[in-house]
Amino acid sequence: MSEVLNESQHSAGTRATVARLFVLEINAGRIHCMNADGSDRKTIVTDCRMPDGIVVDIDAGHIYWTNMGVPNLNDGSIERADIDGKNRKMIVAQGDTHTPKQIILDKPNGKLYWCDREGTRVMRCNLDGSQLETLIEAGRGETDSRDKTKWCVGLTIDAERGHIYWSQKGPDKAGLGRIFRANIEIPAGETAAARSDIEIFFDKLPEPIDLELDEKNRVLYWTDRGDPPRGNTVNRASIDHKPAEPEIVVTHLMEGIGIALDVAGDRMFVTDLAGSVYTARLGGSEEKNFLYAQGNLTGIAYAELPKEQ
Repeated sequence: MSEVLNESQHSAGTRATVARLFVLEINAGRIHCMNADGSDRKTIVTDCRMPDGIVVDIDAGHIYWTNMGVPNLNDGSIERADIDGKNRKMIVAQGDTHTPKQIILDKPNGKLYWCDREGTRVMRCNLDGSQLETLIEAGRGETDSRDKTKWCVGLTIDAERGHIYWSQKGPDKAGLGRIFRANIEIPAGETAAARSDIEIFFDKLPEPIDLELDEKNRVLYWTDRGDPPRGNTVNRASIDHKPAEPEIVVTHLMEGIGIALDVAGDRMFVTDLAGSVYTARLGGSEEKNFLYAQGNLTGIAYAELPKEQ
């Protein structure tokens, strides 16, 4: 990509920024940072315990990521570090969440949200790890933790309407994946395990994984790991005028996982377990695989960071 895409000048404060990607390599337990075209790649964190989801707090200069740990040991955790990988700190201790996956940041309210796969729940906490709570409980106990239809994987928030969306992937290649929607807050007098406000946004999907919301255009995007033609894809759908079927915008992924949007730049970034990083316009055109054979990749985050002077 051209240098124009890697750097931008914001008229509001004439602040020069540089576009950076943060990519997780789950098999090697590493976090990489690079330009939006894959150049200037640096490994900024090592020795992670199966990292899966990552989010950037630009204003505070932090990254947060989830460590799945070893699923049958119930030893998942969440960590924080500076954007350069220094000053690493445990935010949610091992075992306080089971198998954390995608993580998102609600900066205005000072919250982190994530899906807990074998924990079969959606959780949140304050940015320092305090006030840990469960918002959605799809199941409980060892039997439910083995039921992949209850595995919560990816999530995003619609701040405008006060909704949360999350995926439950279902068994491999089974076509039982679902995306749900509910209010962010548990209705008064109800519990995380018994909520009356949960609705199915889409069902009978191959294996929906990570979610991203284009808030400006009110469009939900997600990756899908299942079998072609509907699987190994990036999909999208309006959240205000839900179509009968989602639109497939990118195909031929090798078990797609992470997705990040640059709405202003009309582009998305996608990772897959085969080790590729893709970019495409939001409508799916101009798809390009600009990194491949990079290990087993999971989460990805896009951020426009202040340019060093």
